[in-house]
Amino acid sequence: MVLPARKLGKSAHETKQMTTAQAVGAVSNEAQEWYAIDWRTSQRNVRRLQVRIAQATKEGRWGKVRALQRLLTHSYSGKVLAVRRVTENNGKKTPGVDRKIWDTPEKKIRAVQELKRRGYQPQPLRRVYIPKSDGKTLRPLGIPTMTDRAMQALHLLALDPVAETTADKNSYGFRQQRSCADAIQQCFNALTNASTQWILEGDIRSCFDRISHDWLVAHVPMDRAILRKWLKSGYMDKHVFHETMDGTPQGGIVSPALANMALDGLERVLKEKYPSRRPVKSFGNKNPSVNFIRYADDFIVTSKSKELLERDVKPLIEQFLRERGLELSPTKTVITHVETGFDFLGQNVRRYPDGKRRIRPSKKNVSTFLRHIRRTIKAALGSSAADLIKQLNPKIRGWANYHRHTMNKSTFARVDHEIFCSLWRWARRRHQRKTGRWCKQKYFAQHRGQDWAFFGEIWNNDGQPSQIWLLRASSTPIKRHLKIQGDANPYDPDYETYFEEREAAHMRESFRGTRILRLLWYEQSGLCPVCSLKITRTTGWRLHYCVSRTMGGSTSAENCLLLHPECHDRVHRLRLSVSKPRLL
Repeated sequence: MVLPARKLGKSAHETKQMTTAQAVGAVSNEAQEWYAIDWRTSQRNVRRLQVRIAQATKEGRWGKVRALQRLLTHSYSGKVLAVRRVTENNGKKTPGVDRKIWDTPEKKIRAVQELKRRGYQPQPLRRVYIPKSDGKTLRPLGIPTMTDRAMQALHLLALDPVAETTADKNSYGFRQQRSCADAIQQCFNALTNASTQWILEGDIRSCFDRISHDWLVAHVPMDRAILRKWLKSGYMDKHVFHETMDGTPQGGIVSPALANMALDGLERVLKEKYPSRRPVKSFGNKNPSVNFIRYADDFIVTSKSKELLERDVKPLIEQFLRERGLELSPTKTVITHVETGFDFLGQNVRRYPDGKRRIRPSKKNVSTFLRHIRRTIKAALGSSAADLIKQLNPKIRGWANYHRHTMNKSTFARVDHEIFCSLWRWARRRHQRKTGRWCKQKYFAQHRGQDWAFFGEIWNNDGQPSQIWLLRASSTPIKRHLKIQGDANPYDPDYETYFEEREAAHMRESFRGTRILRLLWYEQSGLCPVCSLKITRTTGWRLHYCVSRTMGGSTSAENCLLLHPECHDRVHRLRLSVSKPRLL
């Protein structure tokens, strides 16, 4: 029986949720220690140190920065959060060369105890290959061991406040609360000025693989001994060990931060020579309209003159990169006119002669997406319509949501038409002896005012049939993206409310189209009922049934809760009973 929280003397905040433990079998002492961790206190302790590191970085007190970083990387709170991160993300079941994963609370708490600087020696990375967007060439990834991943996550907690404080204003890749949509919106804003006429599309050749180790060790403010060990750990490819002389491996938790810090400063170099909205003597006392926008290793530079980009800006960028062991790709680095348009992050950005600016999905991005859709449909010749829809809907929803901030209704309509044509061919191949009218009646019907909507039939646990419909890209509403403020720092207390409001808006967008998840998120005020911490895109979530499905529980919102992945695992392992939040 669960007693009302008010009778137990609980505070108003604590009455929002109730978690009680049922009788369970014996739990090991190590598991008890892991489940007894106060995540809220750990998060608060780490956050407090990160704010102090960011403040010391802003003041240029590097001695204090190093002292606070050492305090964080040796703290118990930092270690448990690092282990939790690597055991909750998508790679938690992907082992390194030692073939070990941490899938039990006993392994996790032992990992926390063994996470020490003294005697630490990283193991080689496990080299794997994944296909690039063209579907032909392969991209190498280096998979660290779980111990190395946790050590990287721990030191990233101390390094990230420095990286965010010193980062370029218009750098958007692999940074908290920043996205491709922010970079695209800044491109849109940069074309507002009529004097912006030319675009330098920059591409750094093998950025992650060629960054100078000496430069990273000399300039990245973190434990240099640990950093040097990571960079020189090497990798195993087909049971053969290879040394790493340059670069930071793609696949490591800390690698994006290191690459960002290597490229940060380029915008400041350009702004010092070509200040915004000011005439420059070397440019005939005119405004050169130089703007810099970067997402990871892809960037663009705007200018009023093509000659300025070729003669001054490009050599300046090449010199900046040369100091870091990098260089521009001569084939992919091009200069184009704004009226011709340019592709950036899967979008085509263009300003027309009448001054109107348009951003729409690039032709390459659309053709790649449709090729994947056609491949999925062709491979599902023996699947039912419902199973095919379950495969297609997440792909269509993800692609449409990525492009929903642009002027793309006509593109969405064309994509829907191409998908319809592929589905019609799929239906006719499945039933070659049936007429077209028969195929239409079986697979297509009118739905929400649209004819020829593709559907399938599914049955619930009670044997009742229902219909599942294919999502149309054109049904995705177009919504202009509100770009993040350039100076916004997630570790600055002055921006705390600003980031909370943006995160809440992003979560509402994440749950758009999933009525139950959105309702649960509102009911729980965005908090996990087990640990009372915020549920965000970074933490992830799991859907939990208060009365399990095996015991006859329903799938309605009245029987569901949103939990953190770690909290969901704890509830099931300890057989905890979690009740719905009480609204006061």
